[in-house]
Amino acid sequence: MNPAKTVFKAFQPALERALQSVDRAFSGYVQPRRARGKLILQPYVGWGTPQNVELTGRVLLPRALAPARKGDPRWRNFRSILRRLLSREVGGVRVTGTLGGTTASAVSDSDGYFTLTFTPPEPLAGGWHEASLSIEGRSGTTRAHAQVVAEARFGIISDLDDTVIRSDVTSLPRMLLTSLTGNARTRLPFPGVGALYRALTRDGEARNPIFYVSSSPWNFFDLLWQFLDYRRIPLGPLFLRNWGFDLLGGHGGYKHGVIERIFTRFPHLKFVLIGDSGEQDPEIYAEVVRRWPGRVLAVYIRDLTGAAHDQGVLKLREEVRRAGVDLVLAADSLNAASHAMALGLITPGELRSVATSVARSSAT
Repeated sequence: MNPAKTVFKAFQPALERALQSVDRAFSGYVQPRRARGKLILQPYVGWGTPQNVELTGRVLLPRALAPARKGDPRWRNFRSILRRLLSREVGGVRVTGTLGGTTASAVSDSDGYFTLTFTPPEPLAGGWHEASLSIEGRSGTTRAHAQVVAEARFGIISDLDDTVIRSDVTSLPRMLLTSLTGNARTRLPFPGVGALYRALTRDGEARNPIFYVSSSPWNFFDLLWQFLDYRRIPLGPLFLRNWGFDLLGGHGGYKHGVIERIFTRFPHLKFVLIGDSGEQDPEIYAEVVRRWPGRVLAVYIRDLTGAAHDQGVLKLREEVRRAGVDLVLAADSLNAASHAMALGLITPGELRSVATSVARSSAT
């Protein structure tokens, strides 16, 4: 191991404790003052079963963000990114929500986050529901979406960065340029990804739920949600990370934790896992297959790094195959769609739609 990395790991716990102490002291001074000003609610996407729904969000001071446009210059996009990153959170605020005839409340923590848990008196129908949120002692309400899973053939868990949205994570300079100077209208999806995900979720029918897991901070939630909506990629709950101490932790442990929560919440649902070879998705998903036998239908990895020739990934693929699951290293969405059709996850007509989408993207 690199000596510098060894030293950092040794001092990391003490560094985190020191930073947390400074953060608590700063929050104790500034939070009561912020709470006296104008506040906004940033709800995320609720998720759960007909009997239990969890919805998280954040209390913030207002920020000025103009609607994204394709023609926005890079400097304006960069300014919007900075405003998202420099959000001013407000703790100690009570938030109340209503969903499906039941009410829940919670107090925001020092980072502004709150979690509402709804247990409706009557089970909710599967599909999308709307919750109404308000801040205690303040006028006005905020609407939030919640995805309730009742009946479904299977679920989908997908990475976002360089799986759905092009982020160039294999090149730090290109990744920074793309991430810091783009917006929801200018960021690009991979060819055919929208058609593939619409086929897997069967949007408009007995919908299969989709969940997105990303290492991006929660500050980017609105950008990512707008991107998915604008590109007609099926919407679903997003699991992002706290812009702070959570980002010091490993990507693998965080992603494992999210997937385990989803698997535990829906014990009778099988899943398709989708990621890319730019980070640790092959290793993470192979471990999921080992720890949850019989719960994974297929693993699709977008091959960004020549992983098809990587001996470590090939070994993982063989291990997963012995567990009865195919780990498909897909050059594009069409490769994944072909395998999905062979498994009966999508129809031949949906495969043709993916092929048409990929061809159209390649022609432009």
